[in-house]
Amino acid sequence: MKKTIFLETHNIQNRASGLGTFNYELIKGLHQHSFDNLELHLNSNKPSLLKSEFGEKFEYHKYFGFHRYKNLRPFNKFDLWHSVNQNSKIEPRFDTKYLLTIHDVNFFEEISSNMNHIRNQNFIEKLKRATAITYISEFAKKQTHNYFQVPNVPEHIIYNGNPISNLLNTSSYISNTPINKPFFYTIGDFIERKNYTSIIEMMKLIKDYNLIMSGNNDKEYGQVIKKLIRDNGLENQVFLTGKVSNEGKQFYIKNCEAFLFPSIREGFGLPPIEAMRFGKPVFLSDKTSLPEIGGEVANYWKNFDPDYMKEIVFEGLNNHENNKLIYEQKLIERALFFDWKKAAGEYLDVYNKCIY
Repeated sequence: MKKTIFLETHNIQNRASGLGTFNYELIKGLHQHSFDNLELHLNSNKPSLLKSEFGEKFEYHKYFGFHRYKNLRPFNKFDLWHSVNQNSKIEPRFDTKYLLTIHDVNFFEEISSNMNHIRNQNFIEKLKRATAITYISEFAKKQTHNYFQVPNVPEHIIYNGNPISNLLNTSSYISNTPINKPFFYTIGDFIERKNYTSIIEMMKLIKDYNLIMSGNNDKEYGQVIKKLIRDNGLENQVFLTGKVSNEGKQFYIKNCEAFLFPSIREGFGLPPIEAMRFGKPVFLSDKTSLPEIGGEVANYWKNFDPDYMKEIVFEGLNNHENNKLIYEQKLIERALFFDWKKAAGEYLDVYNKCIY
């Protein structure tokens, strides 16, 4: 008889976020494997869309907002519950084996360090429930142990894969921002930890290049960025595309001179490995998990002084240009190290270890 596993994947529809990307790419990776001894159940507010893509490989459950309330949780009993999204309020109704995936505990630093805060309390309850824990990076594991009492259960590091599994033909893509000058590119959520203000301050010193930034900029931090651009007269040099399609993202990465990612808090950091897939020089902060992801092939900022950041960028660009074929090959190899099918296989191994 097959063992049943519930994957709490309700974030899967929000592909513009890191968690949404993780949900979707993990399912895509699992879809490439055989798991005849397991019955995997997915949770989504649009299960018909998942079924149209993945067919009969999985079982599907309709997510409703009221499932977060204890008395209204789903009735089904499963052999293993995978809490794919560490901040999910949806929990099993019955006691069951429980796998917790931890992406980061940035909320402890950004929201509250008070252990009685509801966000921390909810996370502590997940830790107490865990039969096993997976982390998306060594940094995420270290950060969790720094702030929380982690139970004595099996712990595993499973790196995310690269969301760019297929290189698209972008020749017909029409950019809604000017591309008449060489440009740098970045993409991600417009939230404070992304530290986008630092690269805009740097752009004041670089007149021969543009900067194109993609992602949802309607949030509060997006308004900060827009004001900084206006106040410094950079409207004709720094451009915000808003959210972009996969085609648009690949177009900008493929055509940029370099990818900039000055984030100061990342549990993993998917965009840099997307840029490396195209052999593009990447410039990252040396904070949190990013050195773990970029390895020796990335360039790093140790601080965010604009003159220093500019110096690192042009030093890195010169090195790349002088050894282009070698650097491009190393960047692509680094990107290919992160693979969703491989990651999904490791999750299947953990599932089996939890229930057998």
